[in-house]
Amino acid sequence: MRLILALLALIVIASPAHADDISAAGRGVVRIVTIAVADDEVVGFGHGSGLAVSPTRILTNAHVVELAARYPGNVVIGVVPSQGDKSVQGKLISVDAERDLALIEVSGVRLSPLALYSGPANEGEALYALGYPGNVDLATARSSADFITPMSPVRSQGVFSGKRGLMGTEMLLHTANIARGNSGGPLLDRCGRVLGVNSALTRGDEGDSSFAFAISYAEVAAFLRAAKQPFTSVATPCQTMEERLAADRAADEDARSASDAQARDAAERAREARADALAQARAENEVARENFMAGAAVALVFGALALGGAGLLASRGDRRWRFAAAGGGVLMLGAVALFVLRPNFDAGAISESGRRDVKTSDAIGPLTCIFVPERSRVTVSTPEPTTLAWGGDGCMNGRTQYAEDGRGGWQRVLVPDGEATVSILDYRPDTRTYTQTRYFLDDARMTEARRLRQGVSMKACSTDAAARANLSGQQSAIRAALPAAPNEKLVYSCKPAE
Repeated sequence: MRLILALLALIVIASPAHADDISAAGRGVVRIVTIAVADDEVVGFGHGSGLAVSPTRILTNAHVVELAARYPGNVVIGVVPSQGDKSVQGKLISVDAERDLALIEVSGVRLSPLALYSGPANEGEALYALGYPGNVDLATARSSADFITPMSPVRSQGVFSGKRGLMGTEMLLHTANIARGNSGGPLLDRCGRVLGVNSALTRGDEGDSSFAFAISYAEVAAFLRAAKQPFTSVATPCQTMEERLAADRAADEDARSASDAQARDAAERAREARADALAQARAENEVARENFMAGAAVALVFGALALGGAGLLASRGDRRWRFAAAGGGVLMLGAVALFVLRPNFDAGAISESGRRDVKTSDAIGPLTCIFVPERSRVTVSTPEPTTLAWGGDGCMNGRTQYAEDGRGGWQRVLVPDGEATVSILDYRPDTRTYTQTRYFLDDARMTEARRLRQGVSMKACSTDAAARANLSGQQSAIRAALPAAPNEKLVYSCKPAE
């Protein structure tokens, strides 16, 4: 039996991980337990769900914390994260009974905030509910301690069935199965963004279908703004990572085809330009050669005449014959030099005019990088333009060393202490493209990633190629521990900063 269990454990560890956007969103979903005490007796008990809108603020339904209004000062609000090993106490910050929304603040724990989706939802679109349904708790809880023990939320799937008004509040109607206890939990799209907050459900009497209501983004956003609570809002339509990667592969193939076509065109233009250059150079050489030959002939004739004149003067005893002889000798030597130095045509010396050599730019210095949405996949981030400083040899911003990725680019893996996200940062100097690939991990995988990060010895920029190679190997160990697909891919196009 021990051998079988060991083998099963190895299979689980060795199996490829998968980055699930819904599971990633579950990191920010909490169970909320309320206990009212009067005269040292428990007079009320309730529980529901909530979602983090900041590391220390939780959004839930007002009716989940109604005991706090019924027994002011005598209610304990317990918040149980989906991960970790402890629960914490919460404090009620704001309540809107008409919208059925409330805001709770916690300390002693940092949660992973969820992003709200502000774009349109289409009827029939798949969506998910996360929370802690009471019927599941009653069926599985062995003691009251189980209600305050961290555990992952329950997932259910349905479709969007349209918008409805309920007591003056805009609601999203959907078919994801929820129960008492799901109240205050998120309704998510397939990318893990919050479409609304689950609040109520219809009864399925006499075979009728059950439907659920979630408070819409417009109502949630209005409540948070009134409570002066900042939140992340994303309007980018949902796209699966598989779709994003497939689009990238298609774009890369199109780019390669276009590059090959441009190279063929450039080669043809270069051949034509070379042929034209050869013809022009040959004609120019012929003219220059004829000029040299003509000059040599003229110098030869005048040199011969000068030497003949020198002989005549010498026969008459005229001392000027020496000057005439010297001039004739110079002209004869000039004729020989012109003949020897006449230009010959050398086709190999003719450059291929029209051929353009593309030089790879290292983009040294400050860079302004603009987000490219059509090449990205956004789930929870709000990308903004960013400024980088590329120093060559993989040095970014004068302090962070990148390692060669073997494809002409540079890469650095970041494993932060205060955030449950591992980021792979890529920079390609040839195209000035900067990419952030982000993985949203649970506690166990973040702990493993941080353990592997301790083996990364290079903390500052270095020109040592061997040290960079070592960094590349250490980063490979971290990448191997990550899921097969990331949750986000943010692509930026950079240019030299003004």
